Amino acid sequence: MEGSRDERIEVILRLTLSSLGLQMEVWRDFLSEEENQVTLSSFFSIADYSNLFLCRDPGLCISLTFPSQTSSKVLVLSRSSRAVISAENIRDMLIMQEVQGGGAVSCISAVCQEVTCPLLSNPDPSGGWAAGVAEEALRFMERQKNEALVMEAQIHGRTFLPQPHALHDNRLHGDVDHDGDLHDDVDERKLSDLKLLHACDWTIIEWAELVSEFLQQDSSQAVLDGLKPLPCEEFNFWRNRLKNLLHIQQQADSVYLSTLRDIHTDLQQGLREAQDVTENLERVQQKLEELQLMEFQQLEANMAAVMEEVQLLWSRDFLQGGGELLKGLLSGPDEVLQDVSLVVRTLQTLRETFIQSKRRLQDMKQEGAAQSWDFPSQLVFLHLDNFLLHLQNIQEVFRVSLQLRQLEEAVVSGAGGRKWTEEVQEVYQDFLRHVTSLSECSCDPTDPEHQGFRLLLDQFQLQVEQVEQRLVSVLCRALQDCSEPASSAKLLQMFSFMLHRPVIQEQLRPHLLHLLQGFLLELDTIEQLFYTQRLKAHTFSCYTPPPAAALCWSRQLRLRAEHTLHLYSSLKHLYRSAECEQVEQRVQQLLVLLQDFRARRLSDWIRDLDSDCGDVMQQPLIQQLQQGMLGVPCSHKLEAVLRQLRCVSRDPDVELRPLAAHLFSCKDDITQSYLSLGHMVSCYNQVLQDGLQVERPLIQDQLQDLDQDLAELQSRTWGSTGVHQLVQQLSQRILKFHSTVSEARANMDAMTRIIQGWAELHLLHSGDFLPEGGASGRSHRCITEEGQELLRLTQVNCSLYAAGHAPPAWSSYLEHIDDRVQDALLNMMHTALTFLCDSMSPKLQETGSVFEPSVGGGLSDLLQSFINDVYSAASLPPRISAGHHGNYQVCLQQEPRLSALEQEVMRRLQKVKEEAELLQVKMDRYSHLWQSDRQAVMQEFLTYSRQLGPEELEAPEAPPTLKDFQRELQALSSLQVELSQLDEQRLLGWLKVELRPFRDSLLSIIQEWSDMYTQHLLSSVSTSLQQVTQHTDEDSSSSSGFPVTETLLLLEAAGVQLPEHLSAQLQV
Repeated sequence: MEGSRDERIEVILRLTLSSLGLQMEVWRDFLSEEENQVTLSSFFSIADYSNLFLCRDPGLCISLTFPSQTSSKVLVLSRSSRAVISAENIRDMLIMQEVQGGGAVSCISAVCQEVTCPLLSNPDPSGGWAAGVAEEALRFMERQKNEALVMEAQIHGRTFLPQPHALHDNRLHGDVDHDGDLHDDVDERKLSDLKLLHACDWTIIEWAELVSEFLQQDSSQAVLDGLKPLPCEEFNFWRNRLKNLLHIQQQADSVYLSTLRDIHTDLQQGLREAQDVTENLERVQQKLEELQLMEFQQLEANMAAVMEEVQLLWSRDFLQGGGELLKGLLSGPDEVLQDVSLVVRTLQTLRETFIQSKRRLQDMKQEGAAQSWDFPSQLVFLHLDNFLLHLQNIQEVFRVSLQLRQLEEAVVSGAGGRKWTEEVQEVYQDFLRHVTSLSECSCDPTDPEHQGFRLLLDQFQLQVEQVEQRLVSVLCRALQDCSEPASSAKLLQMFSFMLHRPVIQEQLRPHLLHLLQGFLLELDTIEQLFYTQRLKAHTFSCYTPPPAAALCWSRQLRLRAEHTLHLYSSLKHLYRSAECEQVEQRVQQLLVLLQDFRARRLSDWIRDLDSDCGDVMQQPLIQQLQQGMLGVPCSHKLEAVLRQLRCVSRDPDVELRPLAAHLFSCKDDITQSYLSLGHMVSCYNQVLQDGLQVERPLIQDQLQDLDQDLAELQSRTWGSTGVHQLVQQLSQRILKFHSTVSEARANMDAMTRIIQGWAELHLLHSGDFLPEGGASGRSHRCITEEGQELLRLTQVNCSLYAAGHAPPAWSSYLEHIDDRVQDALLNMMHTALTFLCDSMSPKLQETGSVFEPSVGGGLSDLLQSFINDVYSAASLPPRISAGHHGNYQVCLQQEPRLSALEQEVMRRLQKVKEEAELLQVKMDRYSHLWQSDRQAVMQEFLTYSRQLGPEELEAPEAPPTLKDFQRELQALSSLQVELSQLDEQRLLGWLKVELRPFRDSLLSIIQEWSDMYTQHLLSSVSTSLQQVTQHTDEDSSSSSGFPVTETLLLLEAAGVQLPEHLSAQLQV
């Protein structure tokens, strides 16, 4: 489809360019894609596609469905009828719309909610409309907004709760003045309210149906319908259900919901409270109304009835708790105790108010302004006092219960703590049973006249006394086990909630007095320690200055005394006043004594510290020592002063004298300067002490510059100004210089390790290594690589020492390294040649070395190649010093020691060659066995019965007999015996010769010679046997060869086994 010729494409092009603001290049790129052309063709020709959507995301996108992922504007082209779009009807068929992508429905609802509805509900712009038009338009837009919100929620899989339709019916007339009469206006408002109420009711029903329908959805419905859902559908169901429920809850939650709920709750409580108060106050109101109608003289007899009614009112108010009062003994006794205490306080306040009123009347009588109030108070408060006493007894029950409940958490520590804890828990469990028994009674606890409940209270008091007796017994035994007053005080503090009980306090009296004596004894011990240890300053602390240690020791004694006083103060309420004064006076005396000691020691310390600070401030920063070394004078004294100043800084009450105060103000700078000086001096001395003699000229100029700056430090003292800055500046220079020299020396150490490694390197090794290539190729590679590393390290040191400005000194430095390298290579080569020489000594048998080549020129060439490899190793490292010509090999080849070793090796080689030649001559006497032609020799033997000599040209033929064969076989057997006794190895000086291969090969050749003779005899026997079978006469058989019997005996003597076919013929 050609986009440039199709009229339909031109129309869509103009609409798209005008709506989306595209460039023609974007449209051409869009139309060039085949997929977009197919989409346009489908929309034009298929009537089922009613809409075409175009948007920018980021380029131009086209789709037959609404794009859900885009957020930009979407151009919607819709067909007006189900017909094919052609070039003729495209302008009539297409309907163009523009919507916001990704939220079209949200856009509609937002426009309705935030624009249209507020405009329609505003009386000012809608006042010029015809009557009812604005209201109808508002209702329409409200319904459209609800429908859009419902549709948006359905798109997202959620449930929307719509608002009532009549919510805005009355909104247009809320602030408008009506021309009609007031009665018509009121009726109209009532009708609108009824419509709104009906709409709200209908909306609530609709909400209930929507929520109920959603909650009835079941995840297993697909399975019940016969489908086969995947597990992911179950996960999606519950995930969407959770989101929808949260959405419904968010809609249901209103900012006023909690307020309405609180209002409803408060109304219910207020209603119940008003009903209770009204019912309880009716009789009091009746009594008061009766009093108001009485004469003044009649009030005297009826006032008690009013107060009694008030007492009954409190009683009835207290009875609102019902039978739950005593159940508070088991759960929440503290809350019930608060309620009972509140009632008791209220009744006591009522009585006190009455008494105060009576007193005021008496005061008024004295002034003559009123009559006296002389009737007895018990007439008014008789029943009230009984009720109040009854409540106080109940209050005491709860108070005791709360106190003894603390036994549940009591845990006694120490050696016997577990036993005492178990006994306390047994007492507590018995008390809980008594409390449970009291709480389960069915009596009315608020009736003061109930004798049964009073008996229960008396019985409970006796049970509590028994529990206290058992508990104090355990406590007394536990106190006897306490070895120190602190542990006894801790035990008493643990049970302090019950020590005020009279029974317990009386029985604990002896133990309390013993504890008091323990406190006094502890104070005496502190005083004795003070008098015996105050002069032993060295025993206080070995890491703290003696004055500071003495002050710290006195502070510890003071804290120990105050701790004793604190323990006693926690139990002070258990003692009488006279006993309390003893401990307090002793503590006060100790504190005064320790304070005097502290003041004297502190004064002496401040005086001595000021004197030491003056001495330190007069000392120079550094001083010259022997051999040019540096040192910090009085370093120990300065450290001691700084340590004392640090100790002084911990006590804010100390006032220093001027010199000490000045040093204290700058102690941080002095400390840092002292540390920097120590490090700087150490680095400087290390540069001077360590290092080689040839290194000193390279650093001499820098040392002279540093000495000039150090002279200024020697003229400065610790009291001078600007010390810190000067030390820091010079310290940085010295540290940098030390770092440079240390790096150069580290490089020299690395070079030394390389050179030492060469001196210990073995170029030649024992075993099979030598004939396979001489000196090790790996050793050569190592020497080459390490030689390059030596050259690199010397270049690095040249830059570190800045040796370009001192050529003579640097040349001496390189000469030193070059000499060490040459010595190391000499040792390496000497070791290799010594190894060769030692390996060629007659004692080589122990090493087991084997040389396989011939003893001719090959062995000489091989050893010469070994020596050449050893010498060539010296040519591998580059020359360090430029003042020498040639490599190290040229110099070392002229070394006398190496030349002597080389000559010794060749001499020993010549000696071995001579011995090998003698051995070869000895073995050549067997050469005829492998050099002679066996077939020719056999033919000569069969002709002449012996082997002819070289001078015998012609000899008479004489066929061999059995004796001749026997002679030859015996000769071969003798050779076998002789060769079998030959040694497997023969040692020729340092050379070991393997003879076993020669022996084995020669024995094999001899066996072949013997087989040649025996085979001829076997052939003769076989021929004779064949002739015997063909001719029976003995003559013919005997004339054909050797005698069979003698031949067989000879073969048997030679150890030859007859073949099977010959053995078969002999048996026949």
